[in-house]
Amino acid sequence: MQNKNIRRIIYRIKNDLVTRDNAVLAIAVIISISWAWSSVEVIQRNFTLQREVDEKRRQQKILELQSKNLEYEQRYYKSREYLTVEAKRRLGLVEPGERVIVLPPNSERIKALDARYEASSVNQQNTRPEPSPFEQWMDFLFGSKPKS
Repeated sequence: MQNKNIRRIIYRIKNDLVTRDNAVLAIAVIISISWAWSSVEVIQRNFTLQREVDEKRRQQKILELQSKNLEYEQRYYKSREYLTVEAKRRLGLVEPGERVIVLPPNSERIKALDARYEASSVNQQNTRPEPSPFEQWMDFLFGSKPKS
């Protein structure tokens, strides 16, 4: 009995499932899956390469800006204004008509007052409550001035 069932199953598999149509369909499915997989790999590779190109462009732009900045700095150091400023600073020179005022160093009392003022201003900045996100959105949307 069991032997008969096994033979029936094998017969049914050979005649119903393993047909030319099913073989063609299986080959078509395998080809389409491999095509889709390779397409996804190509898209991923292109995405990665484009990201690298964008990063290189950003780096190039940064280097160009740094180069321009150095050119401007070099021109400034060669300028007459820089020479006069440095001569005034290092050598104490003045131009005709200018007056130099030399201030004495701050006393200990003034330094203590400055330190107290800086501490109180920092405390005032830290004690100000941060508005809630809803209040920030309302300020942004309706254009009200931030509270200071």
